[in-house]
Amino acid sequence: MATFDRTIIIAGAAGQGLVTVGELLSKVLTRAGYEIFATQYYMSRIRGGHNSFRLRISDQPQYSSSDTCEILFAFDQDAVSQHFEMLHEDGTVILSDKLNAMDKQCVSIPFAELAPKPLYENVVALGVLCALLGLDSALPKQLLSERFAPKGEKVIEDNIATLQGAYEWSQQVADKCARLPEMYAHQDRMLVNGNTSIALGALAAGVKFCSFYPMTPGSSVAQTLINHSKEMGVVVEQVEDEIAALNMALGASYAGAPSIVPTSGGGFALMTEAVSLAGIMEQPVVVVLAQRPGPATGMPTRTEQGDLLFAMFGGHGEFPRIIYAPSSVEECFEIGHKAICYSEKYQTPVIILTDQFLADALQSVDTYDMHQLCQVHTPDYSDEHPEAYKRYLLTKDGVSPRRLPGMGKSIVLADSHAHNERGNITEDKQLRNVMVEKMLLKENSIRNEVIPPRYYGGEHPDTLLICWGSVEGAVREAAAVMTERGEDVAVISFSQVWPLDTMQFSHYLNNAKKRVCIEGNSNAQFAWLLKGLTCIPIEKIISRYDGRPITAGHIIDKMYEE
Repeated sequence: MATFDRTIIIAGAAGQGLVTVGELLSKVLTRAGYEIFATQYYMSRIRGGHNSFRLRISDQPQYSSSDTCEILFAFDQDAVSQHFEMLHEDGTVILSDKLNAMDKQCVSIPFAELAPKPLYENVVALGVLCALLGLDSALPKQLLSERFAPKGEKVIEDNIATLQGAYEWSQQVADKCARLPEMYAHQDRMLVNGNTSIALGALAAGVKFCSFYPMTPGSSVAQTLINHSKEMGVVVEQVEDEIAALNMALGASYAGAPSIVPTSGGGFALMTEAVSLAGIMEQPVVVVLAQRPGPATGMPTRTEQGDLLFAMFGGHGEFPRIIYAPSSVEECFEIGHKAICYSEKYQTPVIILTDQFLADALQSVDTYDMHQLCQVHTPDYSDEHPEAYKRYLLTKDGVSPRRLPGMGKSIVLADSHAHNERGNITEDKQLRNVMVEKMLLKENSIRNEVIPPRYYGGEHPDTLLICWGSVEGAVREAAAVMTERGEDVAVISFSQVWPLDTMQFSHYLNNAKKRVCIEGNSNAQFAWLLKGLTCIPIEKIISRYDGRPITAGHIIDKMYEE
């Protein structure tokens, strides 16, 4: 259990720099040894509109947002009014001396006095927050030196001087906020978000090509790959539309480059014909489907889990596919790697279902352990007996030898039609059946490597909370609160949502007196899937589809509603 758990909300209008302050403070806290979980709430605007950055600080890892806060840093009056109800009774509002704290204990910052120019107000905000939390000024100074190094010594000196002034001014209001307990500093820890973590996992697996059309909240996967493209030998192409994105990735994969395509629901809608093309070509490719509320444009900067069934059934015809749904920033790395690995191994499309909440969530994590990763399958480079090579050779497990065009004398055929073992077009009815059954044979092998769901709790609980993907953190936190109240509660969480092996989990469902499925959509899509596979009833559904992430408080409130 955590000995302390504190949340800071930094809020204001888009363009005021609140995310910059939040990210810098998060990095300082990570280097100081604290466990950080930060989430962003932003509107689909360049400037204006209310945004917030919520930073949860603890001595133990946290995986969800808190429903309350101890400190509210308000960049405008709207931030005070919107988050006033979330503030603890003894909480503190930090704001400009030109704003009103609405009868709460407050720290009024004289920005005009402390910031030589409005441009430096973010540094003042960072300095005040760090000082009030009791953080050594050496940490933010080091961070500012690193951030502004490309701009020269004068810029670094001016920013550090502003920061120091904010620290000195804060001494007179130090009693307005409780300092954080001191932690052991970890300079080698990382602060990453879910999308960055997916991209790093893919890089560790050897991804070599990424094509994409920018679409929130998936685009930062591509941006991370762009940032590391030169040293890692990755080609990243921004294309004219999502149709081109997946088709281009299939071309790169055909040539031998492990490929990834980040998008969101609207983009995946355009990709579905190419998903089917990947199916009949038996071509490996990974799609990162970062979910947001739909239909259509919906709420482009909010979160939801509404695309599960779409990911399962998007694309015509029948062919194997794998769908993962990481539950945490750390698991995003593992899933990013595993998706490339199994896509290459089984020569089939793999979809990573994430969402805006997890895509943008920042968390302090240890350096990823590369020794625990699965081995990435590579194509057949032998070119033995090229005259006898059959791209779609019938095999016991359905996985045919995959050679690359131009790497020898073997002829590697691929197209969008039904084909024979060599890849030649055919409409023979018996051969059609044989080739479909050959493709579907791969599902047996895939099921043998399904990620088992995680189970937390006793063997025969009164209540079993069921979840998938990014909701796990909030569900486990809610379960802990309910357990403290004396209730017998267990949790089962799925990070692979298709295919599923019912032998892994049906006994957990059967052993519970009551089953509650918690997910971020209106139609209980995962509950529908589980009931169809197991015929086990799920007595209660807790949904959220207002674009906001599910929290422990939301779950507990809904648990006792009739």
